[in-house]
Amino acid sequence: MSEPLFGFDAYSPREISERVEQAGVAKARLPLLPMLMLAVLAGAFIGLGAMFYSIARADASLGFAAGRVLGGVVFSLGLLLVVVAGAELFTGNNLLAMAWADGKITTREVLRNWGIVLTGNLIGAAGLALLVVLSGHTAIRDGQIADTYLQIAHAKAALPFVTAFASGVLCNALVCLAVWMAMAGRSVVDKAVAIVFPIAGFVAAGFEHSVANLYFFAVALLLESGGWGPAREPLLSLGDVAGNLVPVILGNVVGGSLLVALVYHVIYRRASAN
Repeated sequence: MSEPLFGFDAYSPREISERVEQAGVAKARLPLLPMLMLAVLAGAFIGLGAMFYSIARADASLGFAAGRVLGGVVFSLGLLLVVVAGAELFTGNNLLAMAWADGKITTREVLRNWGIVLTGNLIGAAGLALLVVLSGHTAIRDGQIADTYLQIAHAKAALPFVTAFASGVLCNALVCLAVWMAMAGRSVVDKAVAIVFPIAGFVAAGFEHSVANLYFFAVALLLESGGWGPAREPLLSLGDVAGNLVPVILGNVVGGSLLVALVYHVIYRRASAN
């Protein structure tokens, strides 16, 4: 019997765990080309959300709280596109740890997926960044958008390792919870409601998302190297970028894999196996 197209009955948490595990197996075994192409799309989708966020962040008249919350709401566009349109996002794919813990996929398959998907996310985010800069988007409002990108990127580069790591943990715990709850929904509206609040929460709190950071850093590096916007001294270097991305990626893995996937594995999958 097919599932109803419309309905108010969400999948239960135990059913979600089964769906997440099944999705993890399918994701881990995607052929290379579709996996890479879907990852490129996800990098661009998250970049679009980050672009939307930058517009809200550039308007100082909104005030601190209003600007942060509005920025978080509009940033949700990125994950909505990933979940509804379909794409492979590194942070969301940290949920593959559930299928791994249940012995359905191997460590090699998990690492293959994460490596290919993160590479594709980088290509998508950087490609979108180039198009955004060439489009003149960063020059609008007398260059305030460009200055906002640089403020964001330099602030991220200045984070201490432990701060960036902890922020990455908290970010991806919320991102994976958003994906988890979206799996409960039977309609696009269900998924949208499930996604917006966790994503708005992590963005408003200022937590660190590795794929969004790839986009912000790519735009900032293009602005500074191409002379398309105001430069901030000292200029960003690839070392600065790596100094943020390494702890953030590690934190994202811990937040999504350990605090969400493995916790729910113990609660639902391991208990059912026993």
